[in-house]
Amino acid sequence: MIDHPPRGAGSNGERSRGAVVIGAGPGGLAAAAALRRRGVDVLVVDRAQQVGVSWRGHYDRLHLHTPRGLSGLGGLPIPREYGRWVARDDVVRYLEQYAAHHDLEIRTGTAVERIERPGSDWLVHLAGGEVLRARDVVVATGYNNTPRRPTWPGEEQFTGQILHASQYRSGATFAGRSVLVVGFGNTGAEIATDLTEYGAGPVRISVRTPPYILTREPGAFLTTTAVGILVRHLPVRLVDALQDRVFHLDLQDPSAHGVPRPHGGIYSQVLKGTIPVQDVGIVAAIREGRVQAVGSLARFGTDHVELADGARVDPEVVIVAAGYERALENLVGHRGLLDERGLPHVTGGQEALPGLWFTGFANPISGMFRELRLDAAAIARGIVKRDGARGGRPGRPRRPVRRA
Repeated sequence: MIDHPPRGAGSNGERSRGAVVIGAGPGGLAAAAALRRRGVDVLVVDRAQQVGVSWRGHYDRLHLHTPRGLSGLGGLPIPREYGRWVARDDVVRYLEQYAAHHDLEIRTGTAVERIERPGSDWLVHLAGGEVLRARDVVVATGYNNTPRRPTWPGEEQFTGQILHASQYRSGATFAGRSVLVVGFGNTGAEIATDLTEYGAGPVRISVRTPPYILTREPGAFLTTTAVGILVRHLPVRLVDALQDRVFHLDLQDPSAHGVPRPHGGIYSQVLKGTIPVQDVGIVAAIREGRVQAVGSLARFGTDHVELADGARVDPEVVIVAAGYERALENLVGHRGLLDERGLPHVTGGQEALPGLWFTGFANPISGMFRELRLDAAAIARGIVKRDGARGGRPGRPRRPVRRA
């Protein structure tokens, strides 16, 4: 194990760190804990006022879609009392426990504007003018960083309510109202189900990209996550060809329920960024007619919505479940590190540039928390191995003094 001692102060008096982690969500906390366990002097910064802010802002009924036993971050399992499928509030509680358990130094309310590397260290420019120096920077700002809000013709004249899924908390707010959910991903499917359970209606879900819908627990002791882990390293064509056997696919004739049949193979679609929908009630809701699948949204009228197939519906509320942006362009976009989707070309525990790492920018079928744990361990190993090869002198990091 190699400890990184403070190596002098920057121009603003801040000492040079072994590492700065940007983001205090599960990915950032996991990376910081892995680095701290190996003796690296690490500081976590986050623009929010609390750790795990993205989880705090999700809708009330949200649970982890991966089982508790496969979802713990490195160095601290999720408590058994949180159950097999961990609820949103318990995820937040676990992240708070995790930061305290590893005694992480965290500066909340600290926005990062850009990073640059003019010399041997990275400079992390904060809002307000402060600059941090670090040998390594780990970007862990999250896959779901900024709500994606597409626009449609005519929406300015629509007299109903339009909101993004990030603003949705509970179906209780919409009891007795007609709602159109735009987007048949995991969020859209779960919100549509939640709406019906609180008495909204009619509830419709607009489908643009035909989804693969998976049973969360295809066997008594088997979960979709476990299957995803097993097939992760198999050839893509093989998994696509065996998808009906490897994964239990619900709605075998989805067209009978208004949901177009997906094409292209389940694993091929995952690699393109299309994540299968785990069934937590949407299948029964569609089969029973409580949720109606309709075509993609084309334009708004004053008191109605027009669909791409020419049909018209008249919702009082439209909930846009179009996902999120990574919002990395201002931070690192000038360095040519991002693909056309705004995702880093290099991630998964590998250096994107010397001393620059990304974690949490994939949404794998094997489980996000599991992959964050593996990324964190790989990043820590990579940094310690590299600095060991350089012959850096071991030392002891300063004890944390600030945690907001």
